[in-house]
Parts: sequence; C-alpha cells; structure tokens
Amino acid sequence: MKNRTAYKPHLIIEVLEDSIAQELEIEKGDKLLAINGERIQDVFDYRFLLSDEEIEVAVEKANGEIWELEIEKDYGEDLGLVFETELMDELLRCRNKCKFCFIDQLPPNMRETVYFKDDDWRMSFLNGNYITLTNISDYDKERMTKYRLSPLNVSIHATDPKVRTDMLHNRFAGAIMDQLKELVDNGIQINGQIVLCPGLNDGKVLDQTIQDLSQFIPNILSLTVVPVGVSKFREHLPYLKSFDEVSAREVVGVIGKWQKYYLEKMGTRFVFAADEFYITGQMPQLEYEEYEGFPVLDNGVGMLTKFEYELEKALSKVVGDQKDFECAIATGCITEHFMKKCVAKIKEKFPNLTIHVYPIVNEYFGEYVTVTGLLTGQDIVKSLKSKQNIGKVLLIAENMLKYGEEVFLDDYTVDQLRDEIGIPVLVMPNEGQEWLDKILHAKGEIK
Repeated sequence: MKNRTAYKPHLIIEVLEDSIAQELEIEKGDKLLAINGERIQDVFDYRFLLSDEEIEVAVEKANGEIWELEIEKDYGEDLGLVFETELMDELLRCRNKCKFCFIDQLPPNMRETVYFKDDDWRMSFLNGNYITLTNISDYDKERMTKYRLSPLNVSIHATDPKVRTDMLHNRFAGAIMDQLKELVDNGIQINGQIVLCPGLNDGKVLDQTIQDLSQFIPNILSLTVVPVGVSKFREHLPYLKSFDEVSAREVVGVIGKWQKYYLEKMGTRFVFAADEFYITGQMPQLEYEEYEGFPVLDNGVGMLTKFEYELEKALSKVVGDQKDFECAIATGCITEHFMKKCVAKIKEKFPNLTIHVYPIVNEYFGEYVTVTGLLTGQDIVKSLKSKQNIGKVLLIAENMLKYGEEVFLDDYTVDQLRDEIGIPVLVMPNEGQEWLDKILHAKGEIK
C-alpha cells in the first residue's frame, strides 16, 4: 500500500444493513482511505474504483488501526457505505464577480448556505448546476475528460471575449470558445445558458453569441436565454435594469429569427427563450411540439406551455360535477394572467369550483422579482391575511420551497404559513395532470 498520508480520508457516517461493509465489520466512524491503492478525491473516483469485481479497500478504524480488505463482489456492486456528503468532497467555490449574480443581491440574515457560490463541474453533472468554466484547474480538466461527465451545463452569457470578461469580472473568462471546443473534442456534450442583461449582452452581442455557438451543434444540446434577476438589494453593485415589454419583444424577435434559421439548416431550433420573455413582451409562446421535448424545462423554458397542455389533456379525461368548493392559489405576479386562464378552463368542467388567483408582490426581494419560485412565506402571509375570500385550502407551487423540505427562502415553513392564514396548505406539482388531480382530491376530502 502507498504512503497513506497521501490519501484523503472519507468519514463513514452509516453502514447499510446486510451490506458487504457490514459483513466485513466496517463501522460508523471509520474512514475510507483508498481503493486499490488509489486516492479517492470524490464520489466519481469512488464509483470508478468500486466497479471491479476484485478490489482492495483500505479503512482506518476509529482507534487508528488500518485494515486492508480484499473483497470479491459482483461487477458494480456497492459496499453499503454512506458518507457525509453526496459529493464526498468540498465544493469548488466561484471566484467570479459577475455583475448580475443574484447571490450578491440577497438580503442579509438568510441561512449561511444560501450565500455560498459554487462553480463545481461535478455538481453540474449531478444536479444540473450551471458553471462558468473559469474556476477549474488542469487537474479538474483531466478528471472531467477521464470520466466523460456529460452533459455539463455551462453559463456562457457571451462569446465576445471582452464582453464576457467584463460581465464575469474575471480575466480568464474570455477563453470560453476554446474551453467549449476542448469539452466537445473530448466527447462531452453541453447545455448552454445566457443570463441576458439589458445593455450588456443583448442586441448585437446576443446575435453574435447565438451564431458563434452554433458551430458546436449537435454537441451543444441546447442554448437557453433567461432574463437577469434584479432585486432591491443592489447597493454598491453595478446598475442593472429589468426587461420591459419593448426589450423583451426584441429578445424574442432575435431568438425567433435564429430558431427559424437553425430549424431549416439543422433540424433543431437550438436556442430557446425563458417563459418570462414571452409574458413580459405580451407575446404568445411556442406551441407544445415546438419545444422539442422540453430539454431545458428546469430553466423555465416552456414550463407554462407544457403545464397548460397537460392540464387540458387531463380535463378532457375527467367527468365534471356541480359540487361546490372554494380554494386559492398564491402565485408570482408574472404568472397571474396564465393561472387565471388555467382556472377558467377548469371552471368550464367544474362550474361550482371557485379558485381565487392571488398574485403575491415580492417585498422580500423587491417588486421587480416577479417569478413564483422566489416568493417567500412572509410575503404570502402579508398578501393573504387581509383577503376575505381564500376558501378552504391554499395552493402553492413546489418550486417555492427548498428541495426536499417544506421551507421557503425566508425560512418560513409550510406549517407556519398554514397557522398564519388558518387553512390547510397544499404543495402543488408543476405537472398539469398531477396538479388537477390534487385539486380534485382536495375537493373531495376537505370539508
């Protein structure tokens, strides 16, 4: 075995029942040192080294004793070890000073983890995070190529070197085209993103960026354009403005032009605008089929079109009734009209179902933040406490909450919200079919 001081120990916090590790008497509190004499940086090294049928595992026991265990197992079979974090490593921190970074615009006194800026290529693969490629070392590049983690989500913003360097405030940011080419040449596919800022990377810069990136089709799977978010907490930060109806229409026009061009030339629209541009510009969104399978739904592209399509399909399959029921929806200001349109469709089949749609003004982040996903519990309470007509249950979207927990961005819990407004709160899915099912279930269960 190599000098163990070179190894990175990984604390074991749980050993699964009936696992190989339990059989070998590996225990909680032990530390994994190496597999086959190789250093384990993170979960990707761990899974790669674990895949063989015959492996040698080095474990440091709680008393400091080193066990070297020779294990025969099935190909890819797990040992049954649980570590402190999914990644088995610290996150790579972002060193950029992006002019548009939303984390820099957060209010004080939120939980500490909210302020952490990661720019980790591994989390891009695992969780879909977008990365800038400005914070990776040569060692990272070697491992990225070794494991071929694909696709990666890359925040591109602009291909013009001067514009991107200025936007990210990082002198290495201008090399994005070379970096993308290196990824593609090594067999890694990309989902690209542009956070669009009026006066910085829109207009001719956006036009050039879309054109430049097309050379990577089909290895760049999609390109998403999303509007910059501007909160009220921008003291000592560069001035940024939000998109208005005129500027949003211009963006949709540029993207529509390129969609038509690439569809004819390459059989894909390639570049897509976030739903917010269409709503702000008061323009119809693409049809369901035109979103080409919704490859970047999590980035707010086509979410409303998909939801409405699924809702209409679900309504066509249910039998309406005359039963009375009253409830309310809390939504972002930008989706008020859309939700009212969906409610009208439901009313056609359930005429005595009353659903109040309440747009919630975002006082927490500022009135220019209008999306549903950034609403807080306290703002919902402020808006609804004075309302006379709420009904028997309040519906909120699941993307208001921290993933896996019923907690808003301001640390309000769903239970707190329920207690404050005095009625049950239902967390609603983003799929139209499931959304309707949940309303109709509540209609039958909540008296």
